Amino acid sequence: PPRDRTWVYVALFLATVFTTTTAGALHYASFYLGFGGGELPFSNWEMMLRGLWYSLSILAILGCHEMGHYLACRYYGVAASRPYFLPVPLPLTGTLGAFIRIRQPIPGKRELFDIGIAGPIAGFVIAVPLLFIGMYLSRVDEIPQNVEGGLIWLGEPLLFKVAVWLTFGQIAEGFTVTMHPMAFAAWFGLLATALNLFPIGQLDGGHISYAVLGRKSTAVTLVMVACLIGLAVWSLSWAVWAGLTVLMILVFGPHHPRTPDEAIPLDATRKGLAVFAVIMFILCFTPAPLEPIDIVTRP
Repeated sequence: PPRDRTWVYVALFLATVFTTTTAGALHYASFYLGFGGGELPFSNWEMMLRGLWYSLSILAILGCHEMGHYLACRYYGVAASRPYFLPVPLPLTGTLGAFIRIRQPIPGKRELFDIGIAGPIAGFVIAVPLLFIGMYLSRVDEIPQNVEGGLIWLGEPLLFKVAVWLTFGQIAEGFTVTMHPMAFAAWFGLLATALNLFPIGQLDGGHISYAVLGRKSTAVTLVMVACLIGLAVWSLSWAVWAGLTVLMILVFGPHHPRTPDEAIPLDATRKGLAVFAVIMFILCFTPAPLEPIDIVTRP
């Protein structure tokens, strides 16, 4: 394989640490103040340190996801880059995630399946305990009668609802969970897992779908693209992902690259893992991830 430019990985990672820590500081300020507003009793450096609650959590989830792919590639002797992190100064996430480059064709369906599913499983295994720890650090606050501007409603995946119920029980009307930054990192990690598990094209879910279904996976891709477009109509928070997915299909086509052993079925163990991938997708999916709220009123 070509020699990697290590400084690129390091520079992108350090930049992502900075952007996610900055975003994490904002999350901690929001968590600390709640609906009450007021002044923060912390210096800028103290706020940046508190931003590590979010930063380290999301970097662990994203990093382990990509390392799952990378180590699976190494196991099968497939040349691949180390993870590239994507720093973006967005106040909500601080990053667009991470990715690796696979530098040669994957030799067979078994290898394709293992490389495709290794990332989501690795990230999921990290996100679940962080979700429950973050929920334990969160609290339930009463919603004021009038809250104006600047609020974003987060869609709750099924696993997130379970964590809320196990931690706080039934939330009374007029109250809401004020999320600790670690809980938000886990929420973002669940969303990223769901995005990657869409059985479309060359996403992780597309690799899994092709390894299980062969050429029938093309029909699944087209149906899921239509579903994504429908989701974008339902909630604008899907618009960017739907647009990127349609662009991917237009550039690379709806057919997954063939493997020489396409007609050979997978073994029972891998079929069982494919079912687990579907379960992960269901647990991590939410139909409306982000919805802005101008004014929340409570009688």
